[in-house]
Amino acid sequence: MAHTFSNFLTEEEKKNAPKMTWPMAKRILGYVKPYWKQVLLALAAITASAFLTLYPSILAGQIIDDGLIGRDFHRLVELILLSLAVLIASDFLTMLVSYLNIWNAQKVTYDMRNTMYRHLQKMSQRFFTNSRQGDIITRMTSDIDGVQNVIANTCSKALSNVATLVLAVAAMMQKSWQLAVIGMIIVPLFSIPIKRAGKMRWSVTLKAQSCNDEINQILNETMSSSGQLLVKLFSNEEYEYDRYREANDRLVKLNIKESVVGRWFRTVLSTFTNAGPMLIYLAGGILMILYGNTDVTVGDVTVMVTLLGKMYLPLNQLLNLQVDITRSMALFGRIFSYLDMPAEIDNAPDAVTPRPFRGIVDFRQVCFSYDGTQQILHDISFSVKEHQMAAIVGPSGCGKSTIISLILRLYDATAGEVAVSGVDVRRLDLQELRRHIGAVTQDTYLFNGTIRENLLYAKQDATEEELIDACRRAQIHDFITSLPDGYDTRVGNRGMKLSGGEKQRISIARVILKDPSIIIFDEATSALDSLSENSIQEAIEPLLHDRTSIVIAHRLSTIVSADRIFVVEHGRIVEEGTHKELVSQGGVYAELYETQFKAAAEDTADLYEDEI
Repeated sequence: MAHTFSNFLTEEEKKNAPKMTWPMAKRILGYVKPYWKQVLLALAAITASAFLTLYPSILAGQIIDDGLIGRDFHRLVELILLSLAVLIASDFLTMLVSYLNIWNAQKVTYDMRNTMYRHLQKMSQRFFTNSRQGDIITRMTSDIDGVQNVIANTCSKALSNVATLVLAVAAMMQKSWQLAVIGMIIVPLFSIPIKRAGKMRWSVTLKAQSCNDEINQILNETMSSSGQLLVKLFSNEEYEYDRYREANDRLVKLNIKESVVGRWFRTVLSTFTNAGPMLIYLAGGILMILYGNTDVTVGDVTVMVTLLGKMYLPLNQLLNLQVDITRSMALFGRIFSYLDMPAEIDNAPDAVTPRPFRGIVDFRQVCFSYDGTQQILHDISFSVKEHQMAAIVGPSGCGKSTIISLILRLYDATAGEVAVSGVDVRRLDLQELRRHIGAVTQDTYLFNGTIRENLLYAKQDATEEELIDACRRAQIHDFITSLPDGYDTRVGNRGMKLSGGEKQRISIARVILKDPSIIIFDEATSALDSLSENSIQEAIEPLLHDRTSIVIAHRLSTIVSADRIFVVEHGRIVEEGTHKELVSQGGVYAELYETQFKAAAEDTADLYEDEI
């Protein structure tokens, strides 16, 4: 009965109910088309299963008339054995239908998941920044699982119910059209108490669920260590108790009400269920006894009563089919809304692959806005030559990381041109562009795997010697070998088992292993202490000289040796030059040097002296 009570739409579902259109239906069928043979086989099996499910009821009439009343024992045994064979065949077909439905549903959702995942992989960084992660995961999991249930259960049940009703009506009409008409008049009456009581209970259930959610929220907030501390600090124990008691009281009353509605429903349904066969028996008696209709037999009346009972559930489910379709369309609508989002960053049809790929970066009058209204970058122009080390400095929020994002083509410039290796990044092959750029960011991300697996993410065919060499250069090899499992040590979710500095060094080793033409350090050493930062800088110094590098840092030690320093303020490059040139100009860089970099340099010197 639980299914019955859930077959009602909420107000929100009614408001946002999508319409079934031919384009949507065609699109849905497009996922089913590759498996049309299996679908046709499932349809045939469903029809045959519906027939075999009803056939024993028809045979029951013959058993009564020919075997029992006709006193023909041989015919009785023959009909019983036939009924048994039909039951066995029906069970086999039921298993076959179940297997085919699951197989078709799994294959369709397999394709749908792959399509969704590939599409999401093409979405720009803007999409993942603006979207809630929970929504993205829900589309990939719950929504597609819902589609699987639609294909495996909803569609199958709808077809089975239609076949059952059609075959049942045909069989009843064949036996006695008069009793069949009475039966078809009675059957719709069963939906009245079902829908009325079901709607009442569904309404109460929703309120109880909402009340239960409220109680869980109170428990989550006040039973956690932080929540309990807050309650105690503000002496709100009585207030929280009253909140919990009031919600708990409402839940108890709603649960009682729900139970009472259910009992009333079952009582009414039982009355109608028992009254239906009584009417068939009465009508049969009138035809057979009062009017002497010899075409209607005791077996026919029994068959009518049995078939009538088998029509209750299919009819009720078909009456609620609109609800299932609406919810199914909502699932497809949510999935298609994601699939219809254009891939903002994608390969151009004529994407090029420079040979050789050169580490040259040019910004030519670049402007950028995340939302189309507020400009983040204004007319940015600069060049980084091959094998040069460039530093980008400026106060927080000035647009430094945005510049890096444009080089990697995580976003596209709204005006101007970003060129790498002499080619506009919008014309470069995306895989080729990113394969030649290695980035170490401030927010180091490690997968929940081993250190080895995280390193191999940069180069899956790397040898053990290459792994060790990269880690030595990143000053992390000795630490890794000190662990019980060495390179096979699991790092935990987001690398939580490692310190910030250890994660950062592994991230640097991963980029070294990638061996890119351009290396980007976006606040890459911010998680390290000054001495560790200096040791890593010394270790990767030869690496930086052999390729183009772009560094964003607040610490002087990571930028003082840069070939070119670009000073960004309010989304504009306001100064450009070497460290000495910019300090002597007495501008923005000189101010940053006095307030931030110089203090960092003095801290490094003091720390170095303390170590000595």
